[in-house]
Amino acid sequence: AERYREKEVIKRRLAALSSESHHILEYIHQTLRLFNGTKGNSQSFDLLDALLRDQAYRLAFWQVAAEEINYRRFFDVNQLAAIRMENPQVFEAVHQLVFDLLRKGFVTGLRIDHVDGLHTPRDYLTQWQQWAQHELGIPPDAKGRSLFLVVEKILGRGESLCEDWPVHGTTGYDFLMLLNTLFVDPSHKREMDAIYTRFTKLATSFEQIVYESKKLIMASSMSSELNALGHQVNLLSEKNRWSRDFTLNSLTHAIREIIACFPVYRTYVSAHPDEVIPDRDRAYIRLAVMRAKRLNPATNSQVFDFIQHLLLKLPGEHPRLLWKDVAPFVMKFQQTTSPVTAKGVEDTAFYRYNRLISLNEVGGDPTQFGMSLQMFHERMRERQLHWPLTFSATSTHDTKRGEDVRARINVLSELPKEWKSCVSRWHRMNKKHKTMLDDQPVPDRNEEYFLYQTLIGAWPFEPLDPQSYTTFCERMHAYFHKALKEAKLHTSWVNPQEAYEQAVHRFLERILARPNPFLDDFLSFQEKIAQYGIYNALSQVVLKITAPGIPDFYQGTELWDLNLVDPDNRHPVDYTLRQTLLESLAPWESPKGPEFWKMLLESRRDGRIKLFITTRLLQFRKQQARLFHEGEYLPLETTGKNGHYLVAFQRRQAQQNALVIAPRFLTRVIPDPTILPVGETVWGDTRIELPQELQGVTFREVITDRLIEPLSNNQTPALSVARLFDHLPVAVLECRV
Repeated sequence: AERYREKEVIKRRLAALSSESHHILEYIHQTLRLFNGTKGNSQSFDLLDALLRDQAYRLAFWQVAAEEINYRRFFDVNQLAAIRMENPQVFEAVHQLVFDLLRKGFVTGLRIDHVDGLHTPRDYLTQWQQWAQHELGIPPDAKGRSLFLVVEKILGRGESLCEDWPVHGTTGYDFLMLLNTLFVDPSHKREMDAIYTRFTKLATSFEQIVYESKKLIMASSMSSELNALGHQVNLLSEKNRWSRDFTLNSLTHAIREIIACFPVYRTYVSAHPDEVIPDRDRAYIRLAVMRAKRLNPATNSQVFDFIQHLLLKLPGEHPRLLWKDVAPFVMKFQQTTSPVTAKGVEDTAFYRYNRLISLNEVGGDPTQFGMSLQMFHERMRERQLHWPLTFSATSTHDTKRGEDVRARINVLSELPKEWKSCVSRWHRMNKKHKTMLDDQPVPDRNEEYFLYQTLIGAWPFEPLDPQSYTTFCERMHAYFHKALKEAKLHTSWVNPQEAYEQAVHRFLERILARPNPFLDDFLSFQEKIAQYGIYNALSQVVLKITAPGIPDFYQGTELWDLNLVDPDNRHPVDYTLRQTLLESLAPWESPKGPEFWKMLLESRRDGRIKLFITTRLLQFRKQQARLFHEGEYLPLETTGKNGHYLVAFQRRQAQQNALVIAPRFLTRVIPDPTILPVGETVWGDTRIELPQELQGVTFREVITDRLIEPLSNNQTPALSVARLFDHLPVAVLECRV
């Protein structure tokens, strides 16, 4: 602090002298010219080089940071240096603005992004709750929560949010994964596997791709983090004779392999010496070490065992090692596995494994091809029991595809034979548009497979005039440019291969040139998928709003969301259009006749149907806040002709009830997408079985504002789906008992 003050005093004095004396000012300019050197004369820069060498820092080319860096950073972004939030003084200093906003009531809750980058997430979150209790006077609940907090935590398959974190839930990627997977037909997994493998001629499993991708990240953009861990553990190994002969190279290699095999983003071993490691974290560490050993039979297994002992808080296995010495390594290790996984999986493997790219989503697991209805209901009941105020997201600023792009691509899982025929035919039609590089056609088959799925998902609903079509094509070129770079197979951000990139852009330009036979054929199939995708999307938004959790709407998703990954999903939203469309559906209080619902369905391409349903259900949710925050989640049985293709559940809180019914897999219900999925002809004898407590109750259908009577000729109370879906292919009912 004293040096800083003196520096400022000297600068002010020098400025004053310069303004008073022309000779001093000229001398300063001459000196600066000497230090700045002359372009083309390398020796003229020696003075500047000597000055820089005398500093406390070393200037370096930015790519050096991949292998040599002495500070933590946000992923591999050198400009975003990580700070030690575990230091109370840092916590206080960094959050002053947020403190002020909370005190003034401008903010009532916080979303904590990238929580896995923290030293000890639980301690950080606890600090927030303690601050809120002390500064805002909010008494804590049974879980120590005063302030509303949600965390951006990516949960692995079978992983749950830590129960001892004083938060209300996650930012919703876990819900996105559950809901999206529900619309993938698991009965066609083998067929879709075979189609992908035969077309691309690739047989590498997703697990193997993840393993290779994580190793690539650690060998390139995050090599410096791995080197730092290697040096840390090497110093620990030299503290006793049992481990001092483990070399730096072997230890670094073992760490790399363990991280590559890690089954989740990170563990949460505490730096507190007396705190026991949770059983699940022990299991994750042991599983990673076991896999690493199996994949590296030529590496001394004792090296892996040594690192495992450190991670499991067992330094006692090695005399002279104390936990206070080991803890910094363990904390650093945990802060490294998460960014390596994010970069390796989300930003690499998801662009390499293209069986069904709607599953390649943040928080998703592409190996989970579909989900049973029973499993979905179980997970929703768990959500209501443990995290009733967690977020339910379907699109965010970080999702790889907009929610309605995924809703379309999921339809391919229902039509494997048609998809196989189409993609094979398109390949033959477009083969002539490929460029040969090093005796290989570009793009390769895997990239081509990815491309067709993307075009199916992102193609706009509205007819495209020349200017609009040019804009769409530019979006696709920008997106595929990024996808190629992220895959890191034929080009990358740090090693761009312009010839390859240009060949892919030529291919895309040629197949999108209007008119051409491919486009005619493609658009015929795409239109069919898009129509089924609409019904998936409507079911998706109904389930998001009514299932346990707080529905989260990303900007602009009130209408069809056909955006792709950033920056495509970060363009300004046309709120004037949304306001105009919303007003065209008013007045909300007046009854809507059959003609209105017919109009809404027939004009479904413009998105008003999604906007209307979203608005109606959010209004209903606001009116029945306790029902949706506290209400039980109870699955409902379905019977009859098409009962298998319905998701139905009850929300119950005291006397208030809501019933939710939404379809999936509609290609089996209406083989022709021009047939509207409503009415007796489609749904026949399909019924929703009701609990006895709802016998004789009259329901109000919330979206269409109609009264619905249960079937009267059944001993078990039931509702006719044909009646429920008389106007729209989704329904939400309310009643009091």
